[in-house]
Amino acid sequence: MTATAAGPRHTGPRHTGPRHTGPRHTGPRHTGPRHIVLTGATGQIAPLVARHLDARHRITLTSRTAPAAAQRAGVRHVACDYDDPGSLLHAFRGADALFVVTNDPTRPGHDRNIVRAAIEAGVGHIVKLSAAAVHDSRAHDLITRWQRANEERIRDSGIPWTMIQPRSFMSHALAWAPDIRRDGVVHALHPHSRNACIAPEDIAQVSARVLGDGGHHFQSYQLTGPQPLSAHEQCAVLSELLGRPMVCRELSRQEAHARYARRYSPAMADALLAGAERQLAGAKAGTTDTVERLTGRPATTFAEWAAGHLDRFA
Repeated sequence: MTATAAGPRHTGPRHTGPRHTGPRHTGPRHTGPRHIVLTGATGQIAPLVARHLDARHRITLTSRTAPAAAQRAGVRHVACDYDDPGSLLHAFRGADALFVVTNDPTRPGHDRNIVRAAIEAGVGHIVKLSAAAVHDSRAHDLITRWQRANEERIRDSGIPWTMIQPRSFMSHALAWAPDIRRDGVVHALHPHSRNACIAPEDIAQVSARVLGDGGHHFQSYQLTGPQPLSAHEQCAVLSELLGRPMVCRELSRQEAHARYARRYSPAMADALLAGAERQLAGAKAGTTDTVERLTGRPATTFAEWAAGHLDRFA
């Protein structure tokens, strides 16, 4: 399959998936400065959220180790260990809002410790980065079960909550970068199946809005990009941006599992394979208008995201 120079066009209705029908803001609104704690300081989303938060807020980033790069002025970093409830309690104490990001479904104790510390520290609002798959009744893989359990634990905590539930990150395409640079090839399982993937920057901006506003209590926000795209169509976009022909080659299930297993545990590789099968069945093609409603601008297209990160592929 050779990617054409012209990128894919979205010809169907823009919003085909579930919409949020509740009030845009619920709970008290706060216009003054807040103390906001963000977990996952060395990950992808939390540092982006910090950049989008208004400078009037007091921001604390937490992680096991210090961030690789310095954060903006006025943002402090606190080292804490998800296995150590005492360090979490110290980091969370006095927080008006807590942004929860965890990334290891094989260690559910991390999520339990975070919620227990949030309760004991008197956190005023938990904003949880979850996943859109929690709404799919056909999704029973390790990752989705873990996120559902995390959401239930937070709902049962007694602390006002908001769930941020994005579809797959556009940045997952960066895994193709070495093969693109070397051979001009994208390897993908089910390359014509579509996913309404979303730019991490959009997730961060929505999360910052929810954290900074102080409202949005007891709401779940499903986030997607503006259109569903396949790996083949993303390959075409990258081909046009890079100005050179590229090829999208299909992986077998065994080949895809082997690639996943190089980066993740066998259980995680199984879960990712199950997610790819649901995508093939169309489970990830629906879109929402949540990004536009909460930020006031359209969701970022894959072409816009890729153009901003083209140096990683060149």
